[in-house]
Amino acid sequence: MAWHQLSVTSDKETAPKLSDFFSDCGAVSVTYMDAEDQPVYEPAPGETRIWRKTRVIALFELDIEPERVKQIAQQQFVDSPLNDWTLERIEDQAWERAWLEHFKPLKFGDRLWVCPTGQEIEETGTVCMTLDPGLAFGTGTHPTTALCLEWLACHDLTGKTIIDYGCGSGILAVAAVLLGAKQAHCIDIDPQALEATYYNAEKNQVTHAIQCYLPEQFPAQKADIVLANILAGPLIELSENIAKLVSDKGSLVLSGILNEQADTVIQAYQQQGLHFSTPRPQEDWCRLDGYYVHPMSRM
Repeated sequence: MAWHQLSVTSDKETAPKLSDFFSDCGAVSVTYMDAEDQPVYEPAPGETRIWRKTRVIALFELDIEPERVKQIAQQQFVDSPLNDWTLERIEDQAWERAWLEHFKPLKFGDRLWVCPTGQEIEETGTVCMTLDPGLAFGTGTHPTTALCLEWLACHDLTGKTIIDYGCGSGILAVAAVLLGAKQAHCIDIDPQALEATYYNAEKNQVTHAIQCYLPEQFPAQKADIVLANILAGPLIELSENIAKLVSDKGSLVLSGILNEQADTVIQAYQQQGLHFSTPRPQEDWCRLDGYYVHPMSRM
């Protein structure tokens, strides 16, 4: 099977209207892409943030006449910017395998490999996690995830308990267990993320050490290591709840934070009694490593 792909660049006001128009014309899917390299880091929950210049891409079955769709759009949106029209024929293919061609084995520290199926690496002194792009975000390619995997690979996790707050694909929890943690508790507001975590735990044969919860289901308990790779806004809002999960001599690892947001996040957790090492940056992002200095003061 093949499709017509029709795409055009417009502004943020016109893009949603154009998306609706393409859908009304029979598009089987409509997607947005950034047309000028303008980052969008932190939309509010449920919000679809659109770039200033947005590429609107519509996929049609072959019985649709895309040139006719383009002509009607130009008539209907005569006062709106519609630039750089392109029309392509998209052939069917094994899309998952095509994506995996761009996902290669990654090494973190001296001990952890993250590899797609069929590309596993056996190296003395390391562990290999098998992970494919799938239901939820998190393959280790993004700096925020990479920073957390680096932390895990550089610390002794033997016998430790882990809380992965905002677990996404479960990559951090699964990696922690493979590296020696005895138990990982995974929390996420998205049931699909919990499904992805269970799937990846099964794929890596660590289901015995992984437990998944929606936030309201998690029984309040502390862990030796608490990881939260979400975004600065939620990290600040949840600072009291997350800080309470860290054991007296435990470690807190925060990620999903832009470099310029680090001080604000640190201040929120300092109010909960935590102290931090120097932020660990990677590209535009950073990781914050927290700990309690005087455990007895928390009693």
